[in-house]
Amino acid sequence: MPRFVVEADGGSRGNPGPAGYGAVVLDLATGETLAERAEYIGVATNNVAEYKGLIAGLRAAHELAPDAVVLVRMDSKLVVEQMSGRWKIKHPDMKPLAAEAAKILPRSQVTYEWIPREKNKHADRLANEAMDAGKRGRQWEPSGSTAVFDRSAARALATPPASGPPGDAAAGAAAVRAALAASAAPTADTLFAEPTASGGPAAEEAPAAAPATGTGWGPDLGAPATLVLLRHGETALTPQKRFSGSGGTDPELSPAGRRQAAAVAEALAARGTVQAVVSSPLRRCRETAQAVADRLGLPVAIEEGLRETDFGAWEGLTFAEVRARFPDDLQAWLDSAKAAPTGGGESFATVTRRVSAARDRLVSAHAGRTVLVVTHVTPVKTLVRLALGAPPESLFKMELSAASLSAVAYYADGNASVRLLNDTGHLR
Repeated sequence: MPRFVVEADGGSRGNPGPAGYGAVVLDLATGETLAERAEYIGVATNNVAEYKGLIAGLRAAHELAPDAVVLVRMDSKLVVEQMSGRWKIKHPDMKPLAAEAAKILPRSQVTYEWIPREKNKHADRLANEAMDAGKRGRQWEPSGSTAVFDRSAARALATPPASGPPGDAAAGAAAVRAALAASAAPTADTLFAEPTASGGPAAEEAPAAAPATGTGWGPDLGAPATLVLLRHGETALTPQKRFSGSGGTDPELSPAGRRQAAAVAEALAARGTVQAVVSSPLRRCRETAQAVADRLGLPVAIEEGLRETDFGAWEGLTFAEVRARFPDDLQAWLDSAKAAPTGGGESFATVTRRVSAARDRLVSAHAGRTVLVVTHVTPVKTLVRLALGAPPESLFKMELSAASLSAVAYYADGNASVRLLNDTGHLR
């Protein structure tokens, strides 16, 4: 049974604007380029162009071998997640394209993997060549292609997984579920064990209703970037449950908070796997991070994107006080992630964009490493929510204690696995 890699991309100079796609079919065993496709498609959006590239790549693979097992690699998280069945397809322009792509090869023959843009250079170059040709009033021609393929990446893909030949995805997923059901609930210690590197978290994350989209094989994803998320220790405001964000007084740790920081430092030192420490710029986080870093012998790096929400005029108030003074604003905030606290605060939607960008920087900089991230309630809950694919209202349904530990592992295919939430065992 032939095994191919399809790499596809699409772009739009204007979104919508002049658009084109590129796709390449590679032999998984040798990295040899078997087929290239590119086309200028007129005015379209990036997402439409990306789907068109996927369709062209799958058709080229089908033409080469209808029975081929295909690994699709794209830097479009949207297309990968939608075609994998993990995200719903809501946009009317995307639904027929996704349906068209799904019909080209049997679902059991195709697996989807997200890759960073820099690893999708061949397809990206083809898409740009197609758009350049369209600008000249022409269509892309294979003879004129200058696309350059990174053969070292293909050779890395050419090594089959240790688990053996392709199997049935549904059976594999069932085996994973059975193993999880048979095992004990994970403890804090399992967070710091050596991570698996075979793409298992993708199977764990897929909702029960998601269709089986792979064949149980794929490249070794390597060790994930694991973010160990530590909420800072208590301040004087914490026990009073007052809004304390990035727009207030920037309080220091209380005596109780310093004891909590020392306790978590000892616990993390005993486990011995944290390789870097990153902190929010706010004082309570910097003090907590420094206590841990001193114990571990590591420096503290500051990440501005990890600061707490700016709660505007609500800073320093209790929930009851905000309800009494700003009832309409509070209700709007509870009802919509786009609503901001009174007086120029940040909405959850704004915080999500900021935290997501910080996450991406950390994951990129610390691939394969375990990083302690010292931050606040909202950033930790946001990272967990995004990893789970949960809606914004889930932020109100998580408990997160002072000096608690949570953790999320991020894999090279774009998938994430929540490994721990609100562990306070080190404080008892």
